[in-house]
Amino acid sequence: MDISPQLLRLYAVSDRGWLKENEHLKDLLPKLFENGVTLFQLREKHLNREDFLREALEAKEVCRRYRIPLIINDAVDIAKEIGADGVHVGLSDMEITKARTMLGADAIIGASAHNVAEALAAQEAGADYIGCGAVFTTETKTDVTALAHRELSAICHAVRIPAVAIGGITPENLPRLNGSGIAGVAVIRALFAQSDIAAAARQLRTLADRL
Repeated sequence: MDISPQLLRLYAVSDRGWLKENEHLKDLLPKLFENGVTLFQLREKHLNREDFLREALEAKEVCRRYRIPLIINDAVDIAKEIGADGVHVGLSDMEITKARTMLGADAIIGASAHNVAEALAAQEAGADYIGCGAVFTTETKTDVTALAHRELSAICHAVRIPAVAIGGITPENLPRLNGSGIAGVAVIRALFAQSDIAAAARQLRTLADRL
């Protein structure tokens, strides 16, 4: 489906590694949604299916309340089962065409790309947006080389669908992405690792609106 670039302006991606003791994701989401987050991705790499499903259902309830689309990372079966708004798939995950077949024409399907060729291939396969990164060094993915900013710009200008930058983005370096052509930024640590995530979201949204 065609999605508005505005939807990608501030894209929050979860990482339970940053949750404090006795802290629950569902309790943090309202603070994000009330302070500028436009899209949310549930990313769970180490939960068993039962726990992932429960977490996804909890996130869906909050997302529906705030009218924020819920994207599931990789797990197309769980996205289908709970009726999520879409999925994000990586280069080594389920093919975009298979995800589209499972989820239907109205689902939002995002795909990762690290160069123009991958971005064009994802667009041709039916992706609705491209996730580009890592644009800065990051602790979340230690096996990825930082994407040169000229390559990021080349991707944005090569595809018709919107692109979002991800990887190591902070309030300090986000302005370096201005003028690249991205629709927005996807962040993990810059939100979930902060002591005041509401303030962090407000600051990031202000900066993202200047892209």
